[in-house]
Amino acid sequence: MTLPCITPITTEYMRGVVETENTPTGLILHRLPAWARAQTSDPQLTMAEAQPSGIRLVFTTEATEIALQALPTKRVYTGLPARPDGVFELVVNGKVQQQASIPNGDILHIDMAKGTATQETGTAGFASFAGLEAGIKSIEIWLPHNETLRLVALHSNAPIAPIAAPTAQQRRWVHYGSSISQGSNAAAPTGIWPAIAAMAGNLDLTNLGFGGGAMLDPFIARILRDRDADLISLKVGINIVNGDIMRRRAFGPALHGFIDTIREKHSNTPLLLISPIHCPIHETTPGPTSFDFAALAKGETRFVATGNPDDVTQGKLSLQIIRDDMSAIVKGRQQTDTNLHYLDGTMLYGARDFAMHPLPDHLHPDGTSHRLMGERFAELVLAKNGAFAS
Repeated sequence: MTLPCITPITTEYMRGVVETENTPTGLILHRLPAWARAQTSDPQLTMAEAQPSGIRLVFTTEATEIALQALPTKRVYTGLPARPDGVFELVVNGKVQQQASIPNGDILHIDMAKGTATQETGTAGFASFAGLEAGIKSIEIWLPHNETLRLVALHSNAPIAPIAAPTAQQRRWVHYGSSISQGSNAAAPTGIWPAIAAMAGNLDLTNLGFGGGAMLDPFIARILRDRDADLISLKVGINIVNGDIMRRRAFGPALHGFIDTIREKHSNTPLLLISPIHCPIHETTPGPTSFDFAALAKGETRFVATGNPDDVTQGKLSLQIIRDDMSAIVKGRQQTDTNLHYLDGTMLYGARDFAMHPLPDHLHPDGTSHRLMGERFAELVLAKNGAFAS
């Protein structure tokens, strides 16, 4: 790359990041701080938190050509089709204009049947954007929501300058959720439903959506408590069911404790609890969720519920029970907490939506449904009389 201006990437150019880590091959972006990472041994959460969902580089420039140098880590699953390369999106003055990918990088070979993973070392590449309009402009580069990477530098044909964040017109929104919030099955980083909602409402998003990781971990509550935020939302339930990690007796107190921790410093911040979207395999059937191995043998990814619906009488959790309990918990706390709100997740994606746009793998919405969810969130939550109304 021969562009004359090379800018080291520092936190002043970043939005939505929690912590950065310097390495010899580039800057790793984290959505959990080191102290929290030390409190979990879950490899799935460790991988998800280092995937920069919702993180973007923001700056102004007169450049007409920009290239982001980075070293991605590609995931290759034994027996499954190759995953598409992560997508970088260029947003100019608030409008998505271009997409790019970096085909090279490290490769992580994962064998789900054996439970093994091996890494192959690669080289950095460039996500390049050319033909930009002349003159000073506001630029955002949204990073892949589902691909770990290390940032090296920004290359451009004119200098760049950071933008103070957030702007006076932007409210800071911190959202916590599962793989659906991280963006599983979305095609691009601005196509995940929290990003769609944030862009519609001019919100400064920090996305703490972690694939397989929305388990009401206490360290997440402390992160939310200590994070500067004007708005906080929690979309919980699906991972607790498909991980089969707790029973009904534990769920209510865990959710109460999670809210209590956040309220230690955000006593009046609008706090929205969102229950799970419609997911037929777990509406009345508890977890755990498993891969459909017959589908895997055909090179397809699908999930199945392995629990027994009769076990709900013994305290196991289904999505319907989760919704009932979340609604009751919020209703009870609203007697003394008027800034606590509840949204039934099926208002974002319900049974009728499933009939028109089924979950491709039986668990995660597709790109069309992500857009539907983001637009509905804006209509229901950000509009007048919504929980996050201006």
